Amino acid sequence: MLVLQDAAKPGSLVKKGDAVAEFDRQYMLLRLEDYNSSVLQTEASFKQLEANLDVSKKAHTQTIEVAKADLDKALLEMKTLPVLSAMDAERRRLALEEAQARYKQLQQEVKFVDIGLKADRRVAELQIKQSKLELQRAEANANRMLMKAPIDGLVVMQNVFRGSEFDQIKVGDQVYPGQMFMQIVDPSSMVINATVSQVDVGRLRIGQRARVRFDAFPDLELPAHIYSVGSVGKPSRSRPDWVKELGVALRLDKMDPRVIPDLSVSCDVILEESEADAIVPREAVFSDTGRDGKISKPYVLVQGPKGAWSRREVELGVENFTHVIVKSGLKAGEVISLEVPAEANVDKKQSAYSGWARRAGRET
Repeated sequence: MLVLQDAAKPGSLVKKGDAVAEFDRQYMLLRLEDYNSSVLQTEASFKQLEANLDVSKKAHTQTIEVAKADLDKALLEMKTLPVLSAMDAERRRLALEEAQARYKQLQQEVKFVDIGLKADRRVAELQIKQSKLELQRAEANANRMLMKAPIDGLVVMQNVFRGSEFDQIKVGDQVYPGQMFMQIVDPSSMVINATVSQVDVGRLRIGQRARVRFDAFPDLELPAHIYSVGSVGKPSRSRPDWVKELGVALRLDKMDPRVIPDLSVSCDVILEESEADAIVPREAVFSDTGRDGKISKPYVLVQGPKGAWSRREVELGVENFTHVIVKSGLKAGEVISLEVPAEANVDKKQSAYSGWARRAGRET
C-alpha cells in the first residue's frame, strides 16, 4: 500500500504533463542517490583504468624498442668476430640469438596485449553501462511515484469506502497497487461506462447509435454511439450471482454544458429503425387461439365514434419490450384498448374502460 502525499484538487483543470499526484517516494529517492554515486564512482574508475591501460601499452612498446636496440647492438658486435677469440665469438653469437628471440617474442605478444587491453576496457564499459541502467531503473521507480496528466482535462477523484461511508480518495489515504484513484477527463469528449445483461449483449455492435438521458436533467437527451463492448462477464451488484453483466462504453456525440463526470444516466441503444404511422403498447395487441390450435392474426380494439369497440387486424413491424410498430391497420390518434372489454358491457360501460385505453402515438 502506498500513501498519497499530494494530489490535484478534484474538479480542477490540468494541462498535459502537469503533476497531478505524488506518493511517498523517500525510499526511492535515497536509492536514486546511491545509484547516482555508484555511477560517478564507476566512471572515475573507468578513467583511471584508461590511464593505466595507456601506460601499460606504452610500457610494452618501450620494451620492444629496447629489445630492438639490443638486437641492433648484437648485430654490430658480430662484425668484430674476426679479431675475437673463439670463446668471445661464441658469446657474441649467443647474445645475438638471444636478442633476436626476445625481439621476436615481444613482437608476437603485441596482438595479445592489445586483446587484453581491449577486454579490460570492455569490462569497464559494461560496468558503467550496468550502473547507468540501475540508475535509470531507480529514476523510473521514483518517477512512477509522481504521476503526470496524460492529457488536458478535468481531475476526477474516485470513491472508496471510508469505514461505513462512501467518500472520495483524499491526500493521506493508502492506495492499493493497481487501484484506480483518479481520472483525467476530457470535458469535450466523455465516455459512458455502462453494463448490459449477458442476454442482450449479443445484439450490440460497435458503432450502434444510442440515446442518453440524464437523471439530473430529465429534459436533456444526447446522442451517443457504442465505443466498445466487454468480453468478460461479471456478477451484478443488484441481481443474483448467476445473472452476469458485461461492460459497455458509449461515447457522447454531442456535449452540453450541464454534463459533468460521475452523473447517472440511462442509455437506449437503437438496434433497429423503421418508419410507421402508429406505435402502440404491446399489451394493446391481441391474438386468439382457435379450437384447432391455430393462432389468429394480431388485432387491436379500436374505439368508434359512439364509444363502441371494434376489432381490427393489424400488421406489426419492429418491436421492443414495451412497444410495437403498427405498419398497417391503424392510424395515429385512434384510441385503442389495453384490455379486452366484456362484450355485453362494451356500450353501457364505456367510461369504465377509459383508464385502459390509450391513444396510438406516431414516432420514427
